[in-house]
Amino acid sequence: MSGKLDGRPAIVSGAGAGIGRATAIALAREGASVLCADIDEGTATAVAAEIEAAGGKAAACRCDVSDSASAKAAVDAAVAAFGGVQILVSGAAVFTENGSVDAIDEGEWHKAIAVNLTGSFLMCRHAVPHIRATGNGSIILIASQMARVANAGQAAYCTTKGGLLQLATAMSLDHAAEGIRVNTLSPGGIATQRMTKRFGDMETAQRIWGAKHPLGRLGEPEEIAAAAVFLASDDASFMTGADLLVDGGYTAW
Repeated sequence: MSGKLDGRPAIVSGAGAGIGRATAIALAREGASVLCADIDEGTATAVAAEIEAAGGKAAACRCDVSDSASAKAAVDAAVAAFGGVQILVSGAAVFTENGSVDAIDEGEWHKAIAVNLTGSFLMCRHAVPHIRATGNGSIILIASQMARVANAGQAAYCTTKGGLLQLATAMSLDHAAEGIRVNTLSPGGIATQRMTKRFGDMETAQRIWGAKHPLGRLGEPEEIAAAAVFLASDDASFMTGADLLVDGGYTAW
């Protein structure tokens, strides 16, 4: 059975866990060849092996998206493995310690900017020439509902995610004539390891953070991955410069 992304080489940064892992698997299931990039090479390799065990095509590499040479090496690895790049899903991110701007450590601020915002810039910078060559490419930056609203004590995180919306919007204009669509995908609270780290266990996360969403629950990584497949595919061929909210109604309150 053919898939929506047959023959399209893709890169997913932050592919080792959570939304990134689910997205890499979903893209591969639709026929894409996926480079799984993550700062934890072991998890990236495990996801690539999972994809290949299911009959898909994948490779893996370590990638620190905040470092230009590392970002370029990931793009080069995809080109070497698959002959090019047509899809980029930039999902690597860090969460900072909570605190107002007068309390947060300056290093935490700089780290958030370097990974969450500059990391996407660097991945795009090195991938765009290869995506341009295909004449029909898709770049998806994983933002957040926190790009539109805010949460107390998370100024750094909210700032980086808001910046991604503007980065994608500007890029969509720069590259539309080259056949490159650029969109953001903004999840709400998603049931990943980050939730258990923040709340102690998933039951508590569902009770406290899930209740913040009108649908009354956290989302699942696979629900975000399905949206990423849509944006990567020709189903979204008339969509660029947009932010696709999959947030359980969080921003509708």
